Parts: sequence; structure tokens; C-alpha cells
Amino acid sequence: MNRKWAFLFLMLACISLVSGCWSKKELTDVALVSALGIDIDEKGRYVGTFQIINPGNVAGGMQGGGAGQGPSVSVYSTTGNNIVEVSRRASTKISRRLYYAHTNLVVVSDELAEKEGLAAIMDAFDRHPEFRTTARVVIARESSAADIVKTLTAVDKIPANKVIKTMELTEKRWGEHVKTNIQEVTKDLVSPGKEPILTGFRMIGNAKKGEKMENVQESALDAILQADAIAVFKDDKLVDWLTGETARGTLWVLDKIKSTGISIDWQDKQEAIAYQVVRQKTKVTATMKNGQPQISINVQAEGDIDEANVPVNLADPRVLLRIEKALGKEIEKEIHKSIQHASQHKTDIFGFGEAMHRSEPESWKRMEKNWNDEHFPKLKVKVNVDAYIRRTGLRSKPMHFGGHLRVGPPVGQRVKAVGFSTPRG
Repeated sequence: MNRKWAFLFLMLACISLVSGCWSKKELTDVALVSALGIDIDEKGRYVGTFQIINPGNVAGGMQGGGAGQGPSVSVYSTTGNNIVEVSRRASTKISRRLYYAHTNLVVVSDELAEKEGLAAIMDAFDRHPEFRTTARVVIARESSAADIVKTLTAVDKIPANKVIKTMELTEKRWGEHVKTNIQEVTKDLVSPGKEPILTGFRMIGNAKKGEKMENVQESALDAILQADAIAVFKDDKLVDWLTGETARGTLWVLDKIKSTGISIDWQDKQEAIAYQVVRQKTKVTATMKNGQPQISINVQAEGDIDEANVPVNLADPRVLLRIEKALGKEIEKEIHKSIQHASQHKTDIFGFGEAMHRSEPESWKRMEKNWNDEHFPKLKVKVNVDAYIRRTGLRSKPMHFGGHLRVGPPVGQRVKAVGFSTPRG
């Protein structure tokens, strides 16, 4: 019994020595950094631009920029020889300690990416205990990172959220941009068989007006932020930009196409039929044949006919089969175009080296050091694309060519869509 009371007394004594909320951080003591822009000055020093949330001006709602009494964010800039120095020098201008746990966007200028690369920056972020590795990373194209961070946005109160939402939406709907976070960039930088790619953003309009509240109080903004191309890296440095079909071909190979629109020529009319991709799956395999590495890319895509500007009978299975083959050739063309473009710059942004490492580890050991410069440009790549049409809409013929409403069973019963297991023909 005495031992029981002694044990209880010891527990109470220990509890009395434990202090509560030892690591508490009051909102009035910290500055919530939502975005960080990094440029380089003429002396080769880092210039950091901090986008700091003004809680009082955001409390009224996250939508409708300019609805509060003042801007939803404040911006400060400091200079240093490294990222840590840039961050600590901010204490000379900001009365609160920078708090990075809510930072979800890092913007790096294209000039810095070309001259210095990303390794040093990613190393600093990866080591920081507060910085989240899920924060998105973008490249400021033909704009400074400061311009991207300073520009106020109309629909989304916090500009960092606008950039992230735009990047995610355009990847999902258009397929020519990709969302990438710090963890993914770091992984690609240290991988010998894969080079990183990042979405570029451009500030369009008047940079000075974009910093003012008047920019979000007009129906037509003086400055906007727009996703623009994909940045390609080699050996940690920015070497190229991908746009249009070349950018989309890259995402086909990387299995990152969620939805996009493809147009094909028909009956001597350019881009006559529009096809919306709703699902796709890409599989990349690597083998050694006659002592040489080879890559096979198999793509399966499902989608709907969104538009037809020529007289074509979409109720005829033979016509649909011809359209599917044309769509497959168009996707295949985009993939070959992107591979050829990357080969010219000798940078494996597709992860072919990683695929070779997984399937042929012994052969990879001999090729690893010279993969980008010697083996990747001469790599034989075989591409096979199967495109399926699942729905054609409510009309069997285009309206302006005497089209009529479809008569018969519902569209969904014409071709049963069950994954990729129901090819036509």
C-alpha cells in the first residue's frame, strides 16, 4: 500500500515539473510567410522577397481580392550571400520572426536558375525544420521572382494561392504545365537518371501597378500572373523551355496528363475534330538489345469527341476507328517531338535512366556517368499509342452540315467504357 502511494506521489511530482506550451508561438509574434521569391543581383548575392500575410485583411474571406481595408499581404526584400543570411537579415525590416510553416510557394528567377542552379537553394529549404517540402516551386520566366511575389491578384486574396491554383488547374485541364514541390525537385537533382522540370510563371503588364491595391479593384487588371512554359534543367542549371506540343509530349511520357484537348485534321480541314482526353495511362519500360539500351513507351488514352467542324458520321464504327488511329498518331508525334527536343539538349527529363537502372542494374553501372551526354541522345525509343473514343455527344453529325439529334440507345451504351480493357475493332 505504501509503495502505491509513493508511486502516485512520484508521478504528481514529475507532472509539476513539466511546463506547458513550451514551444508556443503567438500570432502577434510571428510573420506568416506565404511565398518566397529568390533573385540574384549584379554582385552575385541572393535577393529574397518575402510575401507575408496580413491576417486582419484576410479574415473577411479568401475570395475577392481588395475587399478588405488594405492588401492581404505585405512584401519585404533583403539581400545575403546565402539563403540563411537572407532570412536573418529580414529582422532588420520586420518586427516579427519569419515563420515558414505556412509557406507553400517558392519562386526562383530564370537568371538565378541559369547562373547558379537550384542545388544550394533546395539544400537550405530541405534542412530547415519549419519549411515544408511540399511547397511548390516555380521559375519566373522573363520576370523577376520579386515581380511574381509582389503582384496582387483579384480572385484569390493571397497571390501565392493564385499561382498554386493556376498551376494545378492548368496541369489538370490543359496538360502543358506540371506542379512540382521541393521534395520532387530535390529527388530529381540527386538522381543520375532523371533531370527536373518546373513550371514557369510570367508577370504580364505593368509591374509597378501590379503592386498596388488599384490593380485588384479594376475589372481589367493592369498586371496578371500567367503560367508560361516548362523549364528544363541539366546538371542543376536551367538550359531550355518547353512550350505547346513539346511540353505536352513530355507530360505524356511522364504519365502526368489528367485531361487535355487534341485536335486532328480531317478531310483537308485543319484541326477539324476536337478530342478531349479524360483518362490516360503511360508505361515506360527499358531493355538492353544487342548491347544497346532501348525504351518502349505505351500510352492508352480515353476521351470524348468535343467538336466536329466537318461532315462526318460519328455513328459509324469504321469512321470512329479511323479517328482513333489519327488521334494515336497525333499523340505519338507529340511524344517523339518532345524526346527529340530533349535529346538535342542532352538532358533526360523523362526518367529513362531511372527505368534502365531498375530493369538493367548491371548495364546501368557502365552507362551512368555518361548517360546524358552519350547514351541518351542516341537512345532508341519505340512509342505505341492506343486512343479510344468513349462518347461522341448528342449528335451523330455536325449541326452546320445537316446534323441531327442522335436517335437510338444512350451514348454511354454504344461503347462500354471499363478502364482500358475494351479497345475497338
